[in-house]
Amino acid sequence: MTLNIALLGFGTVAQGVPFLLNENKEKIEQAIGTNVEISKILVLESSKERLEKQFDHNFVTKIEDVVDDTEIDIVIELIGRIEPAKTYITKALKSGKHVVTANKDLLATHGQELISIAQANNVSLYYEAAVAGGIPILRTLANSLNSDKITKVLGIVNGTSNFMMTKMVDEGWSYEEALKTAQELGFAESDPTNDVDGIDAAYKMVILSQFAFGMNINVDQVSKTGIRNISPEDVEMAAKLGYVIKLVGSIEEVESGLFAQVSPVFIPKGHALASVNNEMNAVYVESIGIGESMYYGPGAGQRPTATSVVADIINIGKEIQVEIPAHPFNQFKRETVLANPDDIKSKYYFALEVPDKNGQILKLSEIYNDTEISFAQVFQQGSNGSTARVVIITHEMTQKQLHEVTEKIENVPEFKLLNSFKVLGA
Repeated sequence: MTLNIALLGFGTVAQGVPFLLNENKEKIEQAIGTNVEISKILVLESSKERLEKQFDHNFVTKIEDVVDDTEIDIVIELIGRIEPAKTYITKALKSGKHVVTANKDLLATHGQELISIAQANNVSLYYEAAVAGGIPILRTLANSLNSDKITKVLGIVNGTSNFMMTKMVDEGWSYEEALKTAQELGFAESDPTNDVDGIDAAYKMVILSQFAFGMNINVDQVSKTGIRNISPEDVEMAAKLGYVIKLVGSIEEVESGLFAQVSPVFIPKGHALASVNNEMNAVYVESIGIGESMYYGPGAGQRPTATSVVADIINIGKEIQVEIPAHPFNQFKRETVLANPDDIKSKYYFALEVPDKNGQILKLSEIYNDTEISFAQVFQQGSNGSTARVVIITHEMTQKQLHEVTEKIENVPEFKLLNSFKVLGA
């Protein structure tokens, strides 16, 4: 029996699938127990003729050519974005075909609906490549760590923002310089919003929360702060205090529930995440069994992402061969309960612009004292004669206190809050 697959889309990642199937043919076929054939590839009408001249594949232009073909076992969606991917995946599942996708945006917003459709039609929906590209983190959480209780997940899961932060930290570049270079190298889109504002990372936190904690949060329940406002002064102060700044996604379970966030974080230079540079990704897991573990690798790229896609093909292929009933990629489910802001605690870095005159630190102290927040360290970082830049590192405080003190500072006309970042492990 031949395992027949169809590709939806034939861009960079999709072209990595036939490459891997050919280069690793013997190992893949031994793992599944049969050979794998790419039966059809769905492409745009405008691209079909050009692709037929370049590649020896059966290109089609209508989704019906795929979903109505009873010989096709698995459909691989690599188009991206929400539509028409959602419509195509839905049709494939309802036609009784297993689906593999790398579409994080779609899964974070409509994943539960698609999973329900897959279950109703007794087919599998796998999506290892949707989070951290070439790192098998979802399968690790679902299988290798299913005996462990996870308490916290930290992730550097956006290669664009991490590349930019690396240049800002190591080379002293400004945000604007780092973004320009990232766009020139193809790491950042012309509109970088999803990457630099933490939206892309938030989608991945939604999916990780399902696998690590069994809870299905939506992307609006992930607190998001991006890297646009990070200045060379912030980077300089972080280095002076023994930290590097990274855009980190975090999910933490406390007694009252789950809290998910994407934000810049001061990471101690000795922490494993501090050395994750350029476009690389890493997911750091804290649990009661193993303790601390980190999973590191490329977060994107043709071959790393295609490797995760082909791994999903192999797993589904095995199930088909031994006629195992389809089951969800992630079987861990619990009621979704969000944490009380009083239970989420961390130390914070604040950078403020205040009038350069006596009494301003005392005035700041009074604001923080009113919110029952104490200072661990206070610095004056430069002055232009009329205003001074003041940096405060606090002791541990709650999310509720963070919101309260931020509001109070913003209500003082002569004070300007430039940035506030979480401080990890201080």
